[in-house]
Amino acid sequence: MDINNRYCVIMCGGVGSRFWPYSRANAPKQFIDFFGTGRTLLQMSFDRTKGVVPAENVIILTNEQYAPLVKEQLPELSDAQILLEPARRNTAPCIAWAAYHIKALNPNALIMVAPSDHLVLKEDEFKRCINKGFDFIAENDALLTLGIKPSRPETGYGYIQVGQSVTDSISQVKTFTEKPDLELAKVFLSTGEFFWNSGMFLWSVDSILKALQECAPDITVQFDKGLGLYGTPAETEFIKQNFASCPGISIDFAVMEKAKNVHVECVDFGWDDLGTWGALYDNSPKNHDGNVTENCKAMLFDCKDCMVASKGDKLIVASHLKDFIIAVADDIVLIVPKSEEQKIKNYVNEVKTAYGDKYL
Repeated sequence: MDINNRYCVIMCGGVGSRFWPYSRANAPKQFIDFFGTGRTLLQMSFDRTKGVVPAENVIILTNEQYAPLVKEQLPELSDAQILLEPARRNTAPCIAWAAYHIKALNPNALIMVAPSDHLVLKEDEFKRCINKGFDFIAENDALLTLGIKPSRPETGYGYIQVGQSVTDSISQVKTFTEKPDLELAKVFLSTGEFFWNSGMFLWSVDSILKALQECAPDITVQFDKGLGLYGTPAETEFIKQNFASCPGISIDFAVMEKAKNVHVECVDFGWDDLGTWGALYDNSPKNHDGNVTENCKAMLFDCKDCMVASKGDKLIVASHLKDFIIAVADDIVLIVPKSEEQKIKNYVNEVKTAYGDKYL
């Protein structure tokens, strides 16, 4: 297979409000170095493509307000590799634009789509799985999603039920299920038939465009207006005029739950979507009391199983807390039980109502 036909689209436009106050509207979580490695989540996502996709075939799709951050963190990319969305319309219009754009560059393209804010611990295994996925979509008219072997009854992820096997690790998809309650998640885990929906996909450019035409014509009707403009200087102005007319819908709802040729590659490469403070806690080293002090100065007395993070040189002192999140960032201090972390998004909305955009 010609590796030059491989492309990677990294979606980098989210706000990450569940990671507030670290993740703010002007600098969302994908631009943050959470682990003190010197590389942000976006940079780590780019690094993982090396050896799998040519660097010149990596495309970043982000909101136009984040263009300076992307260029600062990935200076090796050309301007042509950064597609700027003029409005937020969820993942289906984002992926559709990338497909039309890449089709104009290379009609034989094979595309990997990946979020910019996920964690992968076993990078060699990740690359092996991606190479296997590329081989599969090169030979089959298939929409391939990566399903993660679940390690716990997680209620924060969607699930994929596997159907008939096609290869040793690739199967047809039987069903997609949105985030289940705890009891249903336990059932999913016990059956061995369900995998976490990672939000990572592989397909040929022709396969995804055909699926979009069939399953989401309200999206493709907008992008068809620009045929002949993609890959030219006129593309930018066309997108500015037309992108916001697309419906805001995820690729799962728009295509993956409707298409008949959806397959899943069942993988296990140390994945986490790193969507919450709890996920960061789970993936960080802990002291003898189970506390995580993420790149900060903290003195904890009789505290257990807490997640503590602070930007800058502030010292955090806490006593007699169990299972709490303490996050200090600039002009905000967040203190909340870990069990309540799913409500952080709601708290952010309340803050917006009370203070406008000042603390967002």
